[in-house]
Amino acid sequence: MSDPAPHALLRPRIALPFLLVATIWGSTWWVITDQIDGVPAPWSVVWRFSIAMPAMFLLARVMGKPLGIGRRVHLLAMGIGLTQFCGNFNFVYHAEMHLTSGIVALLIGMMLVPNAILGRIFLDQPVTPRFVFGSAVAITGIALLLVHEWREESLGGNVGLGIVLAVAAMLCASVANVAQANTTGRSVPMVSLLAWSMLYGLICDVVFAAAAVGAPVLPDRPTYWLGTAYLALAGSIVTFPLYFTLVRELGPGRAAYNGVLVVIIAMMLSTLLEGYVWSPLAGLGAAMSLAGLIVALRARKPVAKSG
Repeated sequence: MSDPAPHALLRPRIALPFLLVATIWGSTWWVITDQIDGVPAPWSVVWRFSIAMPAMFLLARVMGKPLGIGRRVHLLAMGIGLTQFCGNFNFVYHAEMHLTSGIVALLIGMMLVPNAILGRIFLDQPVTPRFVFGSAVAITGIALLLVHEWREESLGGNVGLGIVLAVAAMLCASVANVAQANTTGRSVPMVSLLAWSMLYGLICDVVFAAAAVGAPVLPDRPTYWLGTAYLALAGSIVTFPLYFTLVRELGPGRAAYNGVLVVIIAMMLSTLLEGYVWSPLAGLGAAMSLAGLIVALRARKPVAKSG
């Protein structure tokens, strides 16, 4: 594939889906806050993928992708389902009980760091000095944001626990990212792999929800179900095909800049809708985080992307 023109992102056929994907993924962080309002987080995860899973199978069928993936790929899909669609999302939903959505988005945005380490170990991908420098700058910025969050305790929750949960979510997603980039994962269409992964993840979600909080909870708020449908359909079904098109058009490195814009949108929405209060410390932390992410993204091709 030839290298795209420097200003390819300015073309409408690329810029419009780029902005749409970032806007949707950036907004999902805030929508989750309503999903955990009076509803046990594990059951909210179940309801989300109860909609997304069959929709992903339908999308695979409409696109003409095969659903027969073989035993080895099924085992991989089970692992991705457990880590991405069960572990990652349950940790994220619980983390947002203690941290603002923008902070959680920033922590998840640092997934490039464990991706690089795991990619080096399992995929033999090099880690450049520039990537290490950018990651160090971003981590320093996130540390400043977390110090600000700790001082403010804006949600009145356990900030330390929220950090642990968000980091656990990031690590789960990173494991799934690297796993789907191996030879087995590349042997099948991504939509087919995602459909089966969501199915296995949903099974894990139901078992975990039943064990952790008991009987299913079905809220009667229309806004809850609208939010669930948005997370399931827009946050998964719409964005994945658009993002994969961007990868083909821009290359994986430039397409991954989408993640930086996601963080910016998430922080803006957190400010407007959650009352996130900026201080000079938080502003410096956000600037350093985004600058570090940009440096890191320019230094290497990321393993994969999740939304």
